[in-house]
Amino acid sequence: MAKKEEKALVVKSAVRELVGDYRVSEDFFEALNKSVEALVKKAVERAKANGRRTVRGADV
Repeated sequence: MAKKEEKALVVKSAVRELVGDYRVSEDFFEALNKSVEALVKKAVERAKANGRRTVRGADV
């Protein structure tokens, strides 16, 4: 079965610029993308639990 293509939530070029002279492996981007996705989902749940439909910085 083919692997489902995940939507990128991070900009690879911005990450590469941030890490400077270090190389970045493709699996790093996959792990980072999963971490960002989990963080956003958790923030949405917190906003929902607080009766809001706006996700704020405090939800992170």
